[in-house]
Amino acid sequence: MIEKLLVANRGEIARRVFRTCRDAGIGTVAVFSDADADAPHTAEADVAVRLPGNAPSDTYLRAELLIKAAVETGADAIHPGYGFLSENAAFARAVIDAGLTWVGPPPEAIESMGSKVESKRMMADAGVPILSELDPAEVTEADLPLLVKASAGGGGRGMRVVRSLGELAEAVEGASAEAASAFGDPTVFCERYLETGRHIEVQVLADTHGTVWAVGERECSIQRRHQKVVEEAPSPFVDEAMREALFDAARKAAQAIDYVGAGTVEFLAGPDGRFYFLEMNTRLQVEHPVTEATTGLDLVSLQLRIAEGEHLPIDEPETRGHAIEVRLYAEDPAAGWQPQSGTLHRFALPAAQREFEVGPGVRLDSGFVSGQTVGVHYDPMLAKVIAFAPDRRSAARALAGALADAEIHGVVTNRDLLVNVLRHEAFLAGETDTAFFDRHGLETLARPLATVDTVRISALAAALAGAAVNRADARVQGRLPSGWRNVRSQGQRKRFRQGEDEIEVVYTLGRDGLRADGFEGVELVSAESGGVVLEVSGVRRKFGVARYGDTVYVDSPEGTVELNVVPRYTDPDAALAAGSLVAPMPGTVVRLAVEAGDTVKTGDPLLWLEAMKMEHRIAAPADGVVTELPVVVGQQVEVGTILAVVGDDE
Repeated sequence: MIEKLLVANRGEIARRVFRTCRDAGIGTVAVFSDADADAPHTAEADVAVRLPGNAPSDTYLRAELLIKAAVETGADAIHPGYGFLSENAAFARAVIDAGLTWVGPPPEAIESMGSKVESKRMMADAGVPILSELDPAEVTEADLPLLVKASAGGGGRGMRVVRSLGELAEAVEGASAEAASAFGDPTVFCERYLETGRHIEVQVLADTHGTVWAVGERECSIQRRHQKVVEEAPSPFVDEAMREALFDAARKAAQAIDYVGAGTVEFLAGPDGRFYFLEMNTRLQVEHPVTEATTGLDLVSLQLRIAEGEHLPIDEPETRGHAIEVRLYAEDPAAGWQPQSGTLHRFALPAAQREFEVGPGVRLDSGFVSGQTVGVHYDPMLAKVIAFAPDRRSAARALAGALADAEIHGVVTNRDLLVNVLRHEAFLAGETDTAFFDRHGLETLARPLATVDTVRISALAAALAGAAVNRADARVQGRLPSGWRNVRSQGQRKRFRQGEDEIEVVYTLGRDGLRADGFEGVELVSAESGGVVLEVSGVRRKFGVARYGDTVYVDSPEGTVELNVVPRYTDPDAALAAGSLVAPMPGTVVRLAVEAGDTVKTGDPLLWLEAMKMEHRIAAPADGVVTELPVVVGQQVEVGTILAVVGDDE
């Protein structure tokens, strides 16, 4: 029996495992880096152990520190979560050698699947269909397009799509460098790339007594940078005949390596329904909640029971209804999916429950809470939001509504994109292959939920809420209307900036109510610091308003609007020199492609930043000469740091 469990992980997955442990009466131990000292997972465990440092290589990837923490706190088992050391056979073996229970598959099974190159050969021998491996040195035009992949990796890191032979060398170099940084292994290989494939995976569970379950399939085709964004169960693409074939292949894969515990066998399916083995994840998946919703299982509980030696029932569980999960990221899809960081001032999903077992509902699995800092050291996923309903359209509608009502202040997220995807007719029709974003265009999918008219009236609400704050804080004559004058010559003016646009609000508040330029038919019902109610052509509309420094967030059913207060006076010295390229996010300079004085063309790479476990290419915005290059490899930079200046050829 497991009495106390250490979770060798952080954030959302650590909290998820702790939740099951609390229900089962199992004690919990957290580990935390310095950056995670105030994280929710650190506070929620019974005890927590500090791992000095911030970088994963200094903290969550230090096997000896994790095992030491377990021993010193009296833990008798370790759950690896996902990512970090969850698929590291040496770590699993070290846990077992330390006399602890490893909540995962045997080290030999992890080793078998640890190399994508070797695992494909094993699967072919077991009768599982595969895509043939290609040697980068032997690729020809006939092999294009192809995918460069890290042999030891996952999660989209160490992957590049190549459509011309001229791109191959840079793709191999970039994928190899990213793989070495993320996984400690620079080995990459190539395989044929299916432009419109479907990413289908099967959840498997296997006990130590020979029983292997295939517990439903999931579709995870909507991806960005080969990382999943939307996952669902069951797949709208899979019919009963294909499902039976997928389940059979998944069981064969698990049996071929004597698998034990929870795992996922991933396949890529073509438009004709033929599917090919991609990899086997020898751990719990990020998207496991959709399987829990459609089967009623607690997969973490089953992991623990299997680790304790219990039998799985012979009969596999039935599935019901439909579940959809989205990954809410701190990133800007419209800006090339750039990761974002900063203070998450407010994070609330009013429609989300803690979890559900039966009946429809919305579930939130998150590693963040209001007031927490989103840093640069780890993946930018804020949360997973999952909806379960009797049918697919109902689940999509409930999930889109829950996301649209969310209050997320402080960092840019992909929330609006997720809502647009869930409401898109192609998605609702089940047309969800891996080319979804390319086909429908980020310009459309990433558009804000708030329209131009919503932005304008939200700016009015922000101005009125600000006036209410001023009145409440006034030390004298606080009961006078905002902007009161004996003889009025003009209205009050408030300016906001949204992106490149500036919005000016001109209004007066008098005995006859609100008068605002350009807002005919708008009446003020109430205004307070945290919210404004306006009546627009006889329809009352509520606006939640929150201000943090010079940034104002206005929430309404029509979408969230972020506004920056424009100061009355600006500092001319704050302007950047023409041609300056600034860091779009905090990160580390990992490679330089040029030197000061070099001539560059539009789009030429200048340098690469590493942030949130991904490399980001900084390219020349125009033809010219690199007049300044004030950074060096290994330098840590903050948002807005000047990385390079590209001037005219002259």
